[in-house]
Amino acid sequence: MVFSGRICLNAPMRCCVRGLVLVLVLGGLGGCGRPAAPAQPEIDPVYGHLTHAQPRLPTIKLWPGAEELTAEIARTGLQIRTGMMYRTNIAESEGMLFVFPPEAIGPKDFYMRHCVVPLSAAYITPDGTIAEIIELEPGNEVGVRSQTSNLQYVLEVSRGWFERHNVRTGAVLRTERGSLHDAFFSR
Repeated sequence: MVFSGRICLNAPMRCCVRGLVLVLVLGGLGGCGRPAAPAQPEIDPVYGHLTHAQPRLPTIKLWPGAEELTAEIARTGLQIRTGMMYRTNIAESEGMLFVFPPEAIGPKDFYMRHCVVPLSAAYITPDGTIAEIIELEPGNEVGVRSQTSNLQYVLEVSRGWFERHNVRTGAVLRTERGSLHDAFFSR
């Protein structure tokens, strides 16, 4: 019933509306004055990697030889430790480039904990030359240690990508910003 521009409610309806208003007001006050705490990533306490797939990382265009790839860039310790873990696929024209700081130039040892996608990886020297290409088995936690000790980058792609695209050891990677060194360490 409408009376003087107001809606008249019977007693049970008034009680229900008042209860709803009270819930909304109190619910809104619960967070007043305090910013919501950011969600903390769940990190494996033993190995220091995420316990879930990491979000898509920033990308860069790479040219190993004449071929083109779009690679996610893993640069931080957490990004490098997590890598492709828990991911369920990788596109043919995509990969993940692991960029190690100059003080971490040395042999590399990659493994496939929590990885279900078969991968190939290139161990790459500081000047961008592919020194070794290895095959990585899903779930294999025994690392494939490089035979080369002067390595700064690792590029992971779908299994067999290097062979399918005729990219061999000795090929040099370039980026849309020049050499790998120019892209990541020149300022």
